[in-house]
Amino acid sequence: MGSQLSVDESVKVVIIGGGFAGKAAACDLKSNGIPFVLVDMKDAFHHNVGALRASVESGFARKTFISFEESFHDNFKQGKVVGINLETQHVLLESNEELHFSHLIIATGSDGPFPGKFNQISSREAAIQQYEDLVNEVKKAKHVVVVGGGSAGVEMAAELKTDYPEKEITLIHSKVALADVDLEPKVRQALKEILLKKGVKLVLGQRVSNLEELKMNKACENTELHLDKDPEVIKADLVICCTGLKVNSACYGTALGDKMGNDGSLRVNEFLQVDGHTNIYAVGDCANLTGPKMAYLAGVQANLAVTNIINSVTGKCLKPYKSGSLTMLISLGRDNGVGQINGCYVGGFVVTKIKSKDIFVGKSWKEMGQHMPQ
Repeated sequence: MGSQLSVDESVKVVIIGGGFAGKAAACDLKSNGIPFVLVDMKDAFHHNVGALRASVESGFARKTFISFEESFHDNFKQGKVVGINLETQHVLLESNEELHFSHLIIATGSDGPFPGKFNQISSREAAIQQYEDLVNEVKKAKHVVVVGGGSAGVEMAAELKTDYPEKEITLIHSKVALADVDLEPKVRQALKEILLKKGVKLVLGQRVSNLEELKMNKACENTELHLDKDPEVIKADLVICCTGLKVNSACYGTALGDKMGNDGSLRVNEFLQVDGHTNIYAVGDCANLTGPKMAYLAGVQANLAVTNIINSVTGKCLKPYKSGSLTMLISLGRDNGVGQINGCYVGGFVVTKIKSKDIFVGKSWKEMGQHMPQ
């Protein structure tokens, strides 16, 4: 793709959500000259792979937000989608504005607590300031507790310990194994060993029973955390929550409730079309697909959705989605320049990762190798 296409004037694509999937779809549509509008609550794309580092390193948050208006101009609309009218083919905004679509790409992603996720109506500057505020709270605390040991919690604990090795960092997780279940057991064990080597205290197989009573992301001396299986009371100066990640289904729950899986994701066919709707596509975390949820795969799915929209309006055959194989690169903290658990597509060779202090997108193993830690 990349050449400008001539399509019927009735073609208008609306993209709900400007995360990795929505942004990729918008870029493809723009390069092909397909009329579209991207809707997001923020006025900037958030490269949230770097959100956890932005929580501990002053100035880094500014590198993780990219203006939608500068990228897409009039094809971007800031707003909150509150519903979809399937009969009239309109997306409904909280402001009462309606956006007509011939084709719809739902890329609402997942939702969860700040700082791992930032899903709220906000300007770029206001969002950056929230991360800077958390950086200042971290500086005040001597003992930080991270609740939740999925990938976000593991990364958060590692970022904290890397920038502040003198601080006491405790990670509490309800399961014994860390990180996501999609990772191989040996990978999850390696993560555990890395954290222990860094000096992170692990409290596994237990939940914080008074979590809802605690104030998050604000330094407060002698905050007490109670465990559900242990009488021990853990005292901390700062609590950061990295639990509760869920599919962001709020905007389509009413219109497409009968197409949702148990987790709120939308059932799609091999072409990524929502079950029973040939002009509606779901990509990224909100698509009911097997396999790990990764930024790279979200982009692949978005690219395919755009390809199939173009094929559908130009009379060509649709292409099925093939996830390919995946491997994982692991480096926690930034001892070797990489601060996140990174997904690498073995075949597409495109890797989205944080290298030192910059966002880097590799296009080949050779190019990637030039930026990898030695």
